[in-house]
Amino acid sequence: MSDLKNRVALVTGGSRGIGKAVALALAEAGAAVAVNYRERGEQAQAVAEAIRKAGGRAAIFGADVSLRAAVESMVHEIEKQLGPIDILVNNAGMAAIRSLEDITEEDFDLAISVNLKSAFLCTQAVLPHMRAQRWGRLVNMSSIAARGQGAVSVAYNASKAGLEGLTRGYASRLASEGITVNAIAPGLIDTEMARPLIEAGVVSRIPVGRAGVGYEIAQAVLLLMDNGFITGQTIGVNGGGLFY
Repeated sequence: MSDLKNRVALVTGGSRGIGKAVALALAEAGAAVAVNYRERGEQAQAVAEAIRKAGGRAAIFGADVSLRAAVESMVHEIEKQLGPIDILVNNAGMAAIRSLEDITEEDFDLAISVNLKSAFLCTQAVLPHMRAQRWGRLVNMSSIAARGQGAVSVAYNASKAGLEGLTRGYASRLASEGITVNAIAPGLIDTEMARPLIEAGVVSRIPVGRAGVGYEIAQAVLLLMDNGFITGQTIGVNGGGLFY
C-alpha cells in the first residue's frame, strides 16, 4: 500500500465508476482527495462522505474541466480547502457510441475537449506547485481504444490516442524534475459508462472471461504513486484484450 500521508490528490470525474474507485483508493493510502464532478454532485458528496467516514480528508468540487476558467477556479478552491495538489488523476471523460454514418463534427469536438483538452488544462494548472517542490504524480486515464479498434467511436479512439501522446510529451519534459507522468489504459470495466458494451456482449471477447472492476484500475494508479522510475508509460489493464 502506498503511503500518501500529507499528499493532496485531485481526481477528475471522481463521482462514479473508475474515478470513484481511484478516489477511495488514494484516500485509503492517506491522501486528502479532491473529488471533481460536473453534474453528479450528490454522488460526489457520497464519495467524499465515505472517505471522511473512514477517517480521511475529502471535499467535492464542481467544475467542467474542459474549460480553462473553471479549472483554474477549481484548483484555487482546492488549494484553499485541502492544500496544493501533489497528485492529479485525469479521469474525466465521455464515451458516446457513434457509427461512421452518425458521428458529427460536434461529437468529435466534444470527445476531444472532454477526453483530451481537459487533461492538458488540469495538468497546466497543477504543475507550478509540483515543479516548485520537485515531486508530482500525473496519471491520465486512457483506454484500450487508443491502440485497439474500439467499439465507441472514431472520436473516442482519437481522443484517447492523443491522451497517450500528451502523456509522453509531458513525461519527457518533467522527468528531471521529480514528476512522473503515465497513462493507464483500461479495457472493458464494469461501470455505468460501459454498460451498453457489456449488454452488447463485448465481454465474450476478453481472454480472462469477464469485465474488470474499478478497484483493479485503482490498484494500477497506486503502483504509480510509489515508483519514481516509471514515467512516460501506458499501462494496459484489460484482461488480456491487448498486449502493450
